[in-house]
This record gives sequence, structure tokens and C-alpha cells, in this order.
Amino acid sequence: MNLTLRKISKILNAKIQGDSNLRITGINTLKDADLNEISYLRGSKYLEALSKTNAGAVIITSEFETYCPSTALIVKDASLAFAIISQEFKLQTFSTKISLNDDKANEVFLKQGCFIGKNVQIGKNTILEANCVIEDNVSIGENSRIGSNVIIQNSCKIGNNCIISPGVVIGSEGFGNVINNEKKWHTISHLGSVHIGNNVNIGANTTIDRGTINNTEIHNGVKIDNLVHIAHNVIIGEDTAIAAKTGIAGTTTIGKRCMIGGMVGIVGHLTICDDVIINATSTVNRNVIKSGTYTGFVPLMLHSEWKKVGIWLTKLDKIATLLKIKLKNIK
Repeated sequence: MNLTLRKISKILNAKIQGDSNLRITGINTLKDADLNEISYLRGSKYLEALSKTNAGAVIITSEFETYCPSTALIVKDASLAFAIISQEFKLQTFSTKISLNDDKANEVFLKQGCFIGKNVQIGKNTILEANCVIEDNVSIGENSRIGSNVIIQNSCKIGNNCIISPGVVIGSEGFGNVINNEKKWHTISHLGSVHIGNNVNIGANTTIDRGTINNTEIHNGVKIDNLVHIAHNVIIGEDTAIAAKTGIAGTTTIGKRCMIGGMVGIVGHLTICDDVIINATSTVNRNVIKSGTYTGFVPLMLHSEWKKVGIWLTKLDKIATLLKIKLKNIK
């Protein structure tokens, strides 16, 4: 990758203070960057590192521009600008470029070992890394990146600008079983699909099950961490973020702009409204109908209430000892 600062400034809508023709070949930390690399300042905590940096350019906000010893790219939010430019530098050159359905305008990039089934549609500039399996009737949008060893099963749909990390399985059979009078299980076939919107990121080794009859739905802008399990017929609203090792049981609906912490367990057939934060390791066993921050160990409650309960829990030993003394004195 080789970009001029002028090009980077256009991508970031940044103001350049310094040499706009400088060519940048990579991203690095303030401490380790050289003259051909770009870095960024997260805040005043790193001003000392900024003063000693050898970076060719630094992404920075206007309040710190006077401290920058090299070319500055001045933006409103340095962390956001870094996230945007990091995606540009993630792009690599692929050796194999193919056209699907004889459409030269619809070229995609493939690495070795990919399998593509029948009736598959893949948008232009989408990248499939090594050993992907794309089954029949799958649709993938433009400018998406499908990591190594990803399996996208029959009839699933992926939108534009999505990142599917290595080892993800989309469209696997849901966990639905019925027990008969002899206590033997009969598996329910899942005939729905998985529909994923635009600008969705899915972390490594996450699994998303197909719906039983209707579809499992992941809406635009959702960000899912590694090792998350999403069961059949779950619906996740726009711009929700879910941290690692969370499990969401079937037919649960999660609203927009929610944040689900790591190792959260969500019981099936529940509804969580918009703008809810669930703290890590919580268990959600009832509907959440009011926006707020929740912690759900025993039982789920508003986080403000949980903090009060937590204080009392830490004092239980002292309270019990005091009660014993009082009871002894009464006797």
C-alpha cells in the first residue's frame, strides 16, 4: 500500500499541516513509526511519545497540533480517523481475479482453495480468502471481505462492505428438537436463511444459525466479536455491538444501538429494546423494555439498582456477625 498524504486527507476529510506529497506505506505506533509511516494521537496521555516520534505524519485533533513535530493531519476525532484509514491499509493484492457470470464489471478476488456453488452472486471488489465455501444460491454484496475457512451455507445473503473473519459459519442448522413419548429426540429441519445487512463485521469462529421458517436477521452496522453464537430466528437491530463468547438463544429480538458485553447469556424468545447496555457475564432471562445499563447475575435489574445490591452483598458477613452479637445479648 502506498498513499500520498493528499489522498489520505481526502479519505479522512482532514486538514494537512506539512508536506501533502509525502508517500505513506504503512501504519505504526508513535514510538515505532518511521518517515514513511503514519500514526495517531489518542489523547494527552501520549504527548511525550508524540514529541519523540519519527512518524512521517500523525493524525491529530486541532488542540494538539502545536505539539506535533512532523506533518499533521488534523481531524475532529483521531481514533475514528485511524479506524477509517486502517481499513485502507488492510487491503492486499490478490493473485487471482475472476469474473462471475461473464460480467467483467463484477470482478471478485479469490485465494486458493475456494469453493463456489451454483447460482452464487458476488459483488465487485469483494475478496474471498483461502478455503472459503460458498454454497448454492448465496448472495454477497460489493466491497466485502470473507476470511479464510468461512462457510456460508445455502441461500444466505450478505450485504455490502461486510467483514467476515476466519472460521465463521453462517447458515448452520439451528438447534431445534422435539422429544417423543419414548424420550427420543426428533430434529427440526431449519428451512429459513440468514440475512446480513451492510457494513456488518463478524468476528472469528462466530456461528449464526439459519431460521426455522423465517430468517435470522443481522441488520446494518452490527459489530459482532469472536466466538459469539447467534441461534435461529434471532433479529439484531442496526448498530448493535456484541462482545466475545456471548450466546443468544433462538427467536430473540435485540434492538438498535445496543451493547452486549462479553460472555452474556440471553434466553430465547425475549425482546430487548433499543439503546440497552448489558454488562459482561450477565444472564438476561426476561424482556428489557426500557433503555439503560443492566447487570444480570441474580437477577437481571437496572445497573443502578445492582450497584446498591452489590454494596449490601459485600457487607453480609459483617451484618451476620452483628446480628449474632445482638441475639446473644438479648438472650
